[in-house]
Amino acid sequence: MPLIPRRPGSLVALLLMTVAVGPWASGCRRAVRPDLGQDRTVEAGVPVDLGSQREDATAVTWEFGDGSDAQTAPWVSHAFSRAGAYTVRALHEGEEVGRVQLTVVPRPVLRAVPSSARTVMWLPELRGHVDPLMDFYARLVGPENARRAVESSPLLPLLFADLENGTGSVVDPDEGFGFFLLPEFDGVVTLLGITEPEAALNAVAGELERAGHGVMPQPDGSVTVEPAPGGPPMLLFEDRGYLYLAVPEGLEEPDESEPQQAQVLAIPDAEVARQAVRSLTGPGISEDVLLTELRGKVANGSVYLFSGQHPGVAPDEDDAHPIRGFAASLAVKPEQLDLDGFLSSSTPLFQGALAPASALLKDAELGPIAAAQISVPPEELARLAFGAPGSERRERMVASWRREGLDVEALLKALRGDVVLRAYFDIPAFFRNFIRNKRPDIKGSIVVEAGLTASEPVRALVQKQLEDSVLRYTTQQEANGTLFRTRIREQPVELRIMPERASLQAGELLQGRPRGDVGAELRERFGGEAFSSGHVSVMVDLGRLRADLRAAEKVPGVPSMLLGATKALSGALLDRITPLDSGFLDFSPVEGGGRLKGRLSLRAAQEASR
Repeated sequence: MPLIPRRPGSLVALLLMTVAVGPWASGCRRAVRPDLGQDRTVEAGVPVDLGSQREDATAVTWEFGDGSDAQTAPWVSHAFSRAGAYTVRALHEGEEVGRVQLTVVPRPVLRAVPSSARTVMWLPELRGHVDPLMDFYARLVGPENARRAVESSPLLPLLFADLENGTGSVVDPDEGFGFFLLPEFDGVVTLLGITEPEAALNAVAGELERAGHGVMPQPDGSVTVEPAPGGPPMLLFEDRGYLYLAVPEGLEEPDESEPQQAQVLAIPDAEVARQAVRSLTGPGISEDVLLTELRGKVANGSVYLFSGQHPGVAPDEDDAHPIRGFAASLAVKPEQLDLDGFLSSSTPLFQGALAPASALLKDAELGPIAAAQISVPPEELARLAFGAPGSERRERMVASWRREGLDVEALLKALRGDVVLRAYFDIPAFFRNFIRNKRPDIKGSIVVEAGLTASEPVRALVQKQLEDSVLRYTTQQEANGTLFRTRIREQPVELRIMPERASLQAGELLQGRPRGDVGAELRERFGGEAFSSGHVSVMVDLGRLRADLRAAEKVPGVPSMLLGATKALSGALLDRITPLDSGFLDFSPVEGGGRLKGRLSLRAAQEASR
């Protein structure tokens, strides 16, 4: 038997009753559900929006869980100053009506740099990087010089004063520090991650005022700084957890040939930098395609540098070296600083031409305390020596050679592409003069050699230059070339022009020194392929000098009883001058551009001169 349906009238009555006694009836509350969003991760210093901006939204009390005061409003925007996990609660009439879990992470320094910046140097994180860098720098230049350098640098006094006890109350040790350049601003902008904007602004403003600058707080919270020496005003301001100081370049003397309008447009304005920062959205420069590419080509470090073309700017078709950008890193250890850099080029460097297979270092006096090498294609060396083809410098030189009757084309083609410099320290002469004159008197030799494809054009040029000079010189024909002798500043100078090289030696004679492959010796000392064909390399080796000073056992003309004391005194004097043990820099073409390697090494702290 089918069920009899209920009368519709009873259903209508039920609905009416529900309405009458429902939440809209007098004395009942409507459910308040503010918009908090999902649990999520946000960046320190970047405001988080909570609630609704609709006109009919209900006001609630927001508890942020970070120790800040609660706020009552339908909608709030709140920035968390420190990393951590925070529970945000929304209360209505004392009852919790919503909550959300926010995980706050440090804001990466590159996300605080406008994407229009084309040059930026940064420490990604202060913790674990600042102290080793400053310890190394203080040892290298001395504590007092390091202190003065910090005091004269923007924002650094605040950084070190706040982190002195290991934990920052104003500076965020988990965020970064850096400098950047903007194409639209003629100056440099410094930025530092902070946790307390007002305290940070006041601290830096106080430092600037004590340094003699005019400090003028502005209603918007920024600070205008009038430099003590004059010039365009600086601007100190905070934005999303970072403190910025925009320092314009000083105005240069106007060039009479420049249009007046160009001079006016060139006036730097720090407000331009602030507008670039304020309008920054999203990742800033951190996801720049070229920066990301080049960052992956250098080693990890404490400090990074990036410089690149502006996006959308195509290389000049006439440019022989269309450079796209450069990136580098500095990695610091207690007694060593390593540089790794990469230069990106859209075409092979030197148009892919090969450098000569140099033999200038394969058979030379061993033990230089300094050396440098240029090994590039001959056309590039001619460009360095005589100027680029068509340049004013090249034209002047060519005209001068022609007036003197020299073979211009032969001279331009005479260079093989390799040049080396070696410096030697004369230990016996140094000790003898130290004892005789009661003061250190550096003695040694400098040798400069260049590979040649033809010797006669170079010999003719040297002969002509000496004839036109006031120097007294002698010429001697040898079996393998021509020897010129003269004196400059009371030092003997010899220049030999041989079929495959020109060799100039200034200073003490090098007879008696053992000979060998200096290039191989330097590669073993510094690693890598420095001082090889195609490399531009330079080094200084004070560790070798210290070892040679200690190793001297018998020096003609120096009594044995005085030699030990002189060795100890000279070693202590060298240590007082510099703790540097060695340094080198090397650049070579590689696929996609060029590789730059470098290192500074300090003497071990516990080591003492003997």
